[in-house]
Amino acid sequence: MRQGRITRWGMLVLLAVQAAWGTSIVWAGPVASPPGQGEVTPLPALPASHTAPEPTAPPTPARPRSEGIELTEYLHHFSTNVSASGGSQGDGGSTKTCLSCGHSSDGASPCNCDDSSKTKSKYPTVSVTGFFHADGLWFTQDTANREAVNGVHDVADFRRARLAAKGDVADNVSYMIEFDFAFPGRPSFMDVWLDISDLPIGHFRVGQWRQPFCMDALTSVRELTFFERALPFAFVPFRQTGIGFYDTALDEHMTWAVSGYRFPTNVFGNVFGDDGYGVSARVTGLLHSDPELNQNTHVGVAYTWNEPATGFTQIRTAPEVGFTQLDFRDVDFEVPFFVDTGQIPSHSYQVLGFELAQSFGPLVLQSELMYAWVGQTGGPSVMFPGMYAQASYVLTGERREYNRNQGVFDGVNPANDFGKHGWGAWEVAARWSYLDLNDNNVLGGRLEDLTFGLNWYLNTFTKFQFQYVRSWLDSPVNGDSACSIFGVRTQLDF
Repeated sequence: MRQGRITRWGMLVLLAVQAAWGTSIVWAGPVASPPGQGEVTPLPALPASHTAPEPTAPPTPARPRSEGIELTEYLHHFSTNVSASGGSQGDGGSTKTCLSCGHSSDGASPCNCDDSSKTKSKYPTVSVTGFFHADGLWFTQDTANREAVNGVHDVADFRRARLAAKGDVADNVSYMIEFDFAFPGRPSFMDVWLDISDLPIGHFRVGQWRQPFCMDALTSVRELTFFERALPFAFVPFRQTGIGFYDTALDEHMTWAVSGYRFPTNVFGNVFGDDGYGVSARVTGLLHSDPELNQNTHVGVAYTWNEPATGFTQIRTAPEVGFTQLDFRDVDFEVPFFVDTGQIPSHSYQVLGFELAQSFGPLVLQSELMYAWVGQTGGPSVMFPGMYAQASYVLTGERREYNRNQGVFDGVNPANDFGKHGWGAWEVAARWSYLDLNDNNVLGGRLEDLTFGLNWYLNTFTKFQFQYVRSWLDSPVNGDSACSIFGVRTQLDF
């Protein structure tokens, strides 16, 4: 893996430069902005047609990301009509109740929602949101790689296809119910939770959601720079069913979150067994922030401890395409796992993670280092390291803003949509990631990826991604091998 070692040392140098840069900014203060810094530079407009040109309106500002399609009023009118046609019958059989406002009436009209003298409840509110990822993947393997993981076929499929409803049922109680129709459960439970805010210690949440661990994992898949999260994502206990608390502090310069849950949760949000519990916690700090320059220095640390209900721990992943998350289920996917520990009899599974990220205008640098420990039943504990470093730059000048509530970077919103006003937003990115699943008696293999990406944001809701992955596998059985992957993704969200 000589090429991989060269790449690794190069990316470690990048990490050192990033750390030095962030430290210098924290101590020295914001760097002076060069002339024109922070201004969006649109690409040339589309060529005009042969017809006489029409007066050109100024470009509209970038729209904020969708919060979903508001359905509250539609449901209100629907419930009113249902009440008028049936309603709830009292003892005399003539009393009707509006399902929206709860008003009862003996008259022909069961609802006084339109009567200004009546108080109309604004709850519950409902918004519908969703998105899909349609992928095309093409693989090129050397002979040793085909022997190690068998021949990998080219793939065209829906990586994700999700629908969700979210809203509020009170001033301080919100909810989300989301399902994915591309995951193995078809549908699979995604984020299904109830959240109570305005508590003395912040927010309380119960249900299934992404547990507080890893900056990469907590970045929404709608906002990802690459097709998938980096290789160390295989360590993350991602979505689990339980309870948690979270909030911000120090004027949103700090976030904290802690949760307890059953572990591991299957595709339907269920866990079976007398054992199987886990806890996760994450703390982040914003050491320096200059919103005008989009200059932010982020650090974070996270820890998770888990007791598998199955009595086994299995860590496995493919290169950075397809399914890459920590998977305790016996499910096969189109893209085979390149590294795999197999089922390790274990009584505990722990991961410690460190985060370092920096942004300056359209440039974002992000990296994480993780160590996973598996307490083997009847054997020695084993430790597996994983790490990644990535850089992205928006060529057209837009920025990935820092989300102070979540401690992550948001996505790119084009200043000029693709059409008569321009070509949308364009972003280039590169990432190196590494995962080592060899220790003591466990020989799961080593995997190293170098990924290059080009993202085209046509508008706030539409994105095309082009990605090349060069993957080096060090198999304990078949030795060194390599694989190249080219991919195209279409994303639409609303």
